Amino acid sequence: MTRAIRERNYATFAIGFACSGFGLQMLTTVILWDLWLRTHDAFVLGIAGLARALPVVALALVSGHFADRHSRTLILAFTQFGFVLVCAAFALASAWHAPIWVWYALLVASGCVRSFNGPSRSSLLPLLVRPENFENAVTWNSGIFQAAAVLGPICAGVLLGLEIPSWLIFLLCGLLIAVMGVLALRLRPREEARAQVSLTLSSMLAGMSHIYKERAILATLTLDLLGVLLGGATALLPIYADEILGGGPLLLGWLKAAPYIGAFVMAVWIAARPRMRYAGPALLASVAIFGLCMIVFGLSTSIWISLLALFISGAVDNVSVIIRHTLVQTRTPNELRGRVSAVNSLFIECSNELGAFESGLVARFWGPVMSVVSGGIGTLIVVGAIAGVFPELRRLRTMVQQEPDQTT
Repeated sequence: MTRAIRERNYATFAIGFACSGFGLQMLTTVILWDLWLRTHDAFVLGIAGLARALPVVALALVSGHFADRHSRTLILAFTQFGFVLVCAAFALASAWHAPIWVWYALLVASGCVRSFNGPSRSSLLPLLVRPENFENAVTWNSGIFQAAAVLGPICAGVLLGLEIPSWLIFLLCGLLIAVMGVLALRLRPREEARAQVSLTLSSMLAGMSHIYKERAILATLTLDLLGVLLGGATALLPIYADEILGGGPLLLGWLKAAPYIGAFVMAVWIAARPRMRYAGPALLASVAIFGLCMIVFGLSTSIWISLLALFISGAVDNVSVIIRHTLVQTRTPNELRGRVSAVNSLFIECSNELGAFESGLVARFWGPVMSVVSGGIGTLIVVGAIAGVFPELRRLRTMVQQEPDQTT
C-alpha cells in the first residue's frame, strides 16, 4: 500500500501536490461563492467555467509538445509560481471590488497556466517512481488530490463563514501553491527517451493520433468527457447551498467536499487491493452510478441525502480517474507522454469546465434542478452508447499491459 510513498522522489512530489491541491480548491470555492453573492446568476457561474476551459482547449497541443521537449520539473515549478501570481491578482480584485470582467480575465489567465501545468505534472509522475510502483503512485496521487479537495472547500467555507475577507484567503491560497513550486525544483526524475521533433502541426497532433490508435484510452476519455460534461453539478453548488438547501458558505464547503471524501475513501480502498482485474466493466458501472447520484442530488431537498449522493458520486468517479490516468501513462511511450497528457487535460477541462457552462446555461432557462437531473439522465444514455460503440472497453481487463485482440 505504501510502495510509492516510500520513494523519496515521489514523497517530495506528494507533499507539494497536497499543498498545491489544497490551495487551488480553496481558491475555486471562494471565487464561485463571491461571484454568486455579487450576481445571483447561474449563467455567471457557467461563464466562469468557460473562461477557465477555453485557454486549456486552445493551448493543449502546444503545451503537450512543450512538456515533451523541455524540462518537466522546470515547467511545473514555473507554472506553480504562475498560479501564485494569479492568486495575488485575485486578492487585489477582491479588495478593490473589481468588475466581473476582471474576474473572468483572471480566470482566463489561470486557465493558461493550467494548460502547461497539467501535462508537465502528469507526464512527470511515471519518472518519479519505479515502474512496478506506478499504479500505486497513481492511486496515492488520486487519494492526495481527494484529501486536498475535501479540506480545501471546507476550510474556505469556514473562513468565509467567519467573515474573513476573500482577499486574505486568496493570499493564503498563493502561499500553499508556492510550496509545490519550491519542491518541484528538488525532484530528480529518471532519465528516459525524449522527443526531439520541431514544433509542427504533425508533432502536436501525435498525441491525438496515439490516443486514436489506443482504442481503450479513446473509449475511456470519451466516456469521461461526455459523462461528466452532462452530469456535473459543481458549478451550481452555490445555488443549492444558498437557495435550495439553505446552508450558506459553510454548507457550500461541505457540498464541494463530499464527492472528494467519497473519492478519498475509494482511493484508500483501491490502494490496499491487488491490481484491478475488470477495469472496463468497472468503469462503465461507475459512470452509470455517477449519473444516478446526480439525479438523486438534483431532486433532493434534504441536506443529508444531498451529501450522501455527492459522496457516492465522488467514490465511483474516482474509479474512472484511476483507470483513465493509469491507461494514459502506462500505454504511452515517454516521448509522447506530454502530448498525450495534454490531450487528456483537454478532455478533462472540456468535461469539467464546459460542463459547468452547460449547467449554468440550462439552469438560466429551466432552473438548477432541471439542469442537474437532465444531466444525470444524459450520463446514463452516454454509458449505454459508449458500451455499444467501444467493445474494447467492455472487455478491458488489466490496465498496465497491452491485451491481445479478442472477439466480441
